[in-house]
Amino acid sequence: MAAYRDLRYTSHDGLSLYARYYGNFSDSRLPVVCLPGLTRNSKDFESLALHLSQGGRRVISPDFRGRGLSDYDPVMMNYVPPTYARDVIELLGLTGINRAVFVGTSLGGIVTQIVSLLAPHLLAGAVLNDIGPELSPEGLARIAAFAGNQSDPATWDEAVAQIKGLNLSQFPVLPDTAWERFAHAVFVEKPEGGLRPNYDAKIGEALRTGGPGGDLWAVFGGLAAVPTAVLRGALSDLLSPATVAKMVAAKPDLVTVEVPERGHAPLLDEPVSVAAIEALIARVEG
Repeated sequence: MAAYRDLRYTSHDGLSLYARYYGNFSDSRLPVVCLPGLTRNSKDFESLALHLSQGGRRVISPDFRGRGLSDYDPVMMNYVPPTYARDVIELLGLTGINRAVFVGTSLGGIVTQIVSLLAPHLLAGAVLNDIGPELSPEGLARIAAFAGNQSDPATWDEAVAQIKGLNLSQFPVLPDTAWERFAHAVFVEKPEGGLRPNYDAKIGEALRTGGPGGDLWAVFGGLAAVPTAVLRGALSDLLSPATVAKMVAAKPDLVTVEVPERGHAPLLDEPVSVAAIEALIARVEG
């Protein structure tokens, strides 16, 4: 039996979008919706989804437009969080999910918060993975510099070397096998041979043109009544301890977890990350 089902649906503006669906459609427990980072896709959540879907719990992880198996958008400035949020809301409507726990990594955490503003009934709880209402300039500059500017490796060994070079400061102790999984989540084989990044390069251009977008503190306010946990990589160059402290001041019931030996963003296969996500799910399920 396959670990997940492939789902396709058509967005409001006609793009064919993709998602992975784990677990049993008939399972009555709260489903989990996993939303990826800027240049990432549904593959990032495979370990977490396999773990959470044991016994049948539904876990759904989409490829945002412009990533993975979803269509690229011909309009570059549609690559913004409100568009992704609308796509997610449409996906959940089509799959009959009317309430879920959201796990959002980086950009996916921003999208989670926008969903909380547009469709608050959908959020039973939220886990923000290394993202907050203020982004450290050095981390944002690092991401903006490589997004859409990655070269096409000729081999998987070159892909691993490229990914390691870009991310070693954030993951100084990953074993070789983890770097290989990292590369296979980021790159895809080209029909003519060689590899390419598995996203539309215009995503980087859209980020450099428009930034992360909007007043993120106002967006964070959408989670005021939502049980929420924030995971921060101890080495993160995007989410600072000071920002986490300000988040707690604004939302005193916020659960904070620091993930050792990880930067931006924790991979969600770490025991402390999995335990925090499971605790949030148990909290909202009562």
